Amino acid sequence: QVQLVESGGGLVQPGGSLRLSCAASGTIFSIDVMGWYRQAPEKERELVASITSGGNTNYADSVKGRFTISRDYAKNTVYLQMNSLKPEDTAVYYCNAVIKSRWYHPSGINYWGKGTLVTVSS
Repeated sequence: QVQLVESGGGLVQPGGSLRLSCAASGTIFSIDVMGWYRQAPEKERELVASITSGGNTNYADSVKGRFTISRDYAKNTVYLQMNSLKPEDTAVYYCNAVIKSRWYHPSGINYWGKGTLVTVSS
């Protein structure tokens, strides 16, 4: 079994910063892409940022230049550094990872964390 556990959410004022962390644990052979999604009230879940096993990153246009995704491969952990936060960044942030638990599995399985709330407000 695999688990993704997020941490680091909270309340921050506009212009402030937060760092989210997500650690994968359990039976893990390899992790392909890891990423962060968010869902604001009454809106659909959207991709914020992702990073592949090779280190290639992808960002939503709305966060480019403000957010940075990084990954500790030894710790199976992904981070999201969020700077210059805006009220419109308020959402539940979900960690996502594609993980193979056994070498003989043909492909990875998509896992989700339970989410961490980020509130940007004065």
